[in-house]
Amino acid sequence: MLPDPALVVLVGASGSGKSTWAAERYRAAEVVSADALRGVVGSGEHDLGASADAFALLEQVVAARLGRGLTTVVDTLGTDAVRRRRWHDAAHRAGMPSVAVVLDTPAALCRSRNAGRDRPVPARALMSQLASVAAALAELESEGWQVVRVEPGGPSGAEPGPGPRAASEPGSAATGLRGVVLQLSRFPAEGDLLAWLLAMAAAAEEAGLTGLALMDHLIQIPQVGRAWDPIPEPWVTLGALAASTTRLQLGTLVTPVTFRAPGITAKAAATLSALAGGRTFVGVGAGWWEREHTAYGLGFPAAGERLDALERGIETMKALWAPGTKPYAGRRVSLPETTSYPRPAGSIPVLVGGGGKRTLRIAARLGDGCNVPSDDAGLAKLEHYLALVRERGRDVSEVHATVLDLPLVGSDRDDVWTRVERHRGRTPAAAFASLHHAGTASEHADRLAGLAERGVTTAFVAPVGLARPDDVLALEPLATAFG
Repeated sequence: MLPDPALVVLVGASGSGKSTWAAERYRAAEVVSADALRGVVGSGEHDLGASADAFALLEQVVAARLGRGLTTVVDTLGTDAVRRRRWHDAAHRAGMPSVAVVLDTPAALCRSRNAGRDRPVPARALMSQLASVAAALAELESEGWQVVRVEPGGPSGAEPGPGPRAASEPGSAATGLRGVVLQLSRFPAEGDLLAWLLAMAAAAEEAGLTGLALMDHLIQIPQVGRAWDPIPEPWVTLGALAASTTRLQLGTLVTPVTFRAPGITAKAAATLSALAGGRTFVGVGAGWWEREHTAYGLGFPAAGERLDALERGIETMKALWAPGTKPYAGRRVSLPETTSYPRPAGSIPVLVGGGGKRTLRIAARLGDGCNVPSDDAGLAKLEHYLALVRERGRDVSEVHATVLDLPLVGSDRDDVWTRVERHRGRTPAAAFASLHHAGTASEHADRLAGLAERGVTTAFVAPVGLARPDDVLALEPLATAFG
């Protein structure tokens, strides 16, 4: 795959298939063509007298797009070394990779295609172009280009998409929750909320997703929407979904220990497990948003105290889910009895949300998994978590290494960028696209498969702009990413 975003310069003679190759892989707005610009500033794409103005405009467009970090495909002969170096330097300043895609088309085929055109290039000029392309091949790597050669009619091996994946020790994953879990974080303000929820859950099952998660917040968080946007209480909502689903794992991501006494959360989760036939997990964290605590009359202690409560909370929940009704005396918690019925219908994984040093230690010691963002910083924390698990003598195949992913998913490249423009607000388009790994479902599936190679067992996905069941069904290619 080609890196994306990137500067892509096509190199090939007339008739080599450069424009066709680019049109099959990129949006029209991403391709800057000298021929097309001659048609803009001259009488048509064959108006050679307009070449100087066309190339001056081309340079402006290339500079502007690279300055914004946007993929830019330059469709010229690609044989002008001075221009190539200028474009390469501009991409370097923008922090973008530079790729030279060489159309390795035999001279005879170029001549044949050229002869069939309405306005063929003169034979002598075509011969000169072929010689120039051959000379350019000897210069590209020394100029610093990543060179990709494409043969006519064969697989290109050069589709735009995420860059190479870094593999690490894979290890087998904990079962049950493994896969792609849909997280619903934005809800309709009007209409039948339950009908919408049931339709979204049904679509998640049809798409082959592993589960469905809900945030546990009292006020909609600013990262997602406005304070007056609806956000239903999760345990009540999950109970309603338990009756309409047969396969989805159901749980929270994440429940703050500051909202409820841990015994009450344990009771809610055990009841959900009994209703759903064991399809329950609990994401739990120390809490972070003071505003919702204050608004609802809840205490918001210092971070250290909240982490103390997180340790006690996990220990309490697991004690109440254990068999029997005997007293419990642990390191942090003592309970005179553990009478809690109905019992869970299966094990309830506890996923600890957060990437702080102490939080990771708590997850490795007491939890069944850890959840962090899917960016590079989050993955580094996940690797640290797995190292802590090993240090404690635990088997990494028995824990859940999960990430929260916020993808922007489109049906094709044009749809992806339409969605970027619709949702980016004042954020520069390239930055927004990068933040949300903007791409098609198949591209996201490849990216998630790369995360699996790095030890991730589960991805909680909260797609940008998710609003309808069709948006969920479009995630079907992601379902097999963790195979």
